[in-house]
Amino acid sequence: MMSATVFQSDAPFDERRVIIRRHDGDVEMVELPWGLRPRDGGPRAVNVVRSEGRTFPSQCCLVPASEFRHKSFSFSLANGDWFYFAGIWRPATNGWPEAYAILTIAANADIAPFHDRQMAVLPREERMAWLDGLLPEEEILRPLPAGTFRVKRHAGAFAQNMLAV
Repeated sequence: MMSATVFQSDAPFDERRVIIRRHDGDVEMVELPWGLRPRDGGPRAVNVVRSEGRTFPSQCCLVPASEFRHKSFSFSLANGDWFYFAGIWRPATNGWPEAYAILTIAANADIAPFHDRQMAVLPREERMAWLDGLLPEEEILRPLPAGTFRVKRHAGAFAQNMLAV
């Protein structure tokens, strides 16, 4: 049984985490480091990628989570269910390991008071549509309706997290 956990958005770029992907025709769970090699070849890993105006015909992945945090707030689904972040993965190349990044979208109404961007959250029933490219990106990588997220304020501030850039 899979255990979805709090996603620490301030985790080190190379922190390993379980992702779910389609690889060689099968769905598999693998543990990969968080952070893709930048397209410009720079030394700093890219952990989030803006989704707007892009298509992702292959190498899609799912990152299971039950909550994510930004500063002194945490966000979870109002119905208490766990979910997936929409992500992409890349094979190892030129000294950079096989790794993944999470896609970002405009914040939904629940998150907008705290940040203008958010990681793309997929309810569990949309997981295969993302992995198999069954829907156009703009239909699946979109803000969820208002009231989708439960927002919880925490007394002590978390380490400065970045929900998305």
